[in-house]
Amino acid sequence: MVSILVLYGTGEGQTATVAERLVAVFAERGHDATAIDADDVPSDLEVETFDAVCLGASIHMGSHQSAVREFASDNRDALATRPTAFVQLSLSSAVDDEGRRAEAAGYVDDFLEETGWQPDRIGLFGGALRYSKYGFLKRLVMKRIARDATGDTDTSQDYEYTDWHEVEAFAADFAAFVEQRLGVVPPGATAGDVDDGADEEHAGDGARDE
Repeated sequence: MVSILVLYGTGEGQTATVAERLVAVFAERGHDATAIDADDVPSDLEVETFDAVCLGASIHMGSHQSAVREFASDNRDALATRPTAFVQLSLSSAVDDEGRRAEAAGYVDDFLEETGWQPDRIGLFGGALRYSKYGFLKRLVMKRIARDATGDTDTSQDYEYTDWHEVEAFAADFAAFVEQRLGVVPPGATAGDVDDGADEEHAGDGARDE
């Protein structure tokens, strides 16, 4: 069993839900996973107490949550010594369009350049439009963004674009990678299962190895 920190930033809760799903997959493999909101990090939290770390953030009007950027920057030395992953949610990853996918990848590149962190695994997933939770001005801005991205401009309803099968596949891939790196065999698996799983390329929406 390994300990995995899943630290995330969220606007209206979609990234928090993704973080919970990641934790559930890790737990199913017999690992001790903990999800923490980047805006509510305990003062005594130390990256060194975890075997692996997964950071998650969403894109809101072109930017990630500042708390996640600051955490990655402040802890990049500790992150560099253990298996890590980065998960990003955005409308750009919600559509099958080459230009939008490139845009989503560009957000990640900016994040990594700004923080100086290089994760081992990266997953790009569609986020959500929570019109019901937006204030008046933000609802107008998000409607304008959605018009060009997904076309979902009916503000009387919310929209979810996250592919949960891809999220679970990403979590399993990262867990297998961590197990191989640390030489850990999860309950019910054999050493061969760990090696085979970690060697597979994750084919999720825009996921890539760095």
